[in-house]
Amino acid sequence: MHLAYPVVLASLLFSVGVYGVLARRNIILVLMSVELMLNAVNLNLVAFDAWLRDSLHAGQALTLFTITIAAAEIGLGLAIVLLLFRARGTADVDRVTALGDPSESVAEEAPAGAEALKGQAAA
Repeated sequence: MHLAYPVVLASLLFSVGVYGVLARRNIILVLMSVELMLNAVNLNLVAFDAWLRDSLHAGQALTLFTITIAAAEIGLGLAIVLLLFRARGTADVDRVTALGDPSESVAEEAPAGAEALKGQAAA
């Protein structure tokens, strides 16, 4: 089998993943796109390992590490998404940009010394 086939497939998968990260607004779909990109990398690792006929199978070993890291990333990512959804009520990337308390408005916040300065100016 030629090396070009899995490399072209991996590049297409990676391109679809990049498009999904850049174009989607739902956090779950962004996480799925990141997983698609990691699977494209895994496909390249295994393809080059088979093409080079490595006796240590380093590409396959790196693929196992990548799968383990991807599983941990999805576990933490979904936990964060669930916490944000409970706090904000949405999974939209544009609406979850600020990490403060959703009940407080960022524009209404004043610095801690502002009240003291107002009191001195009035006196």
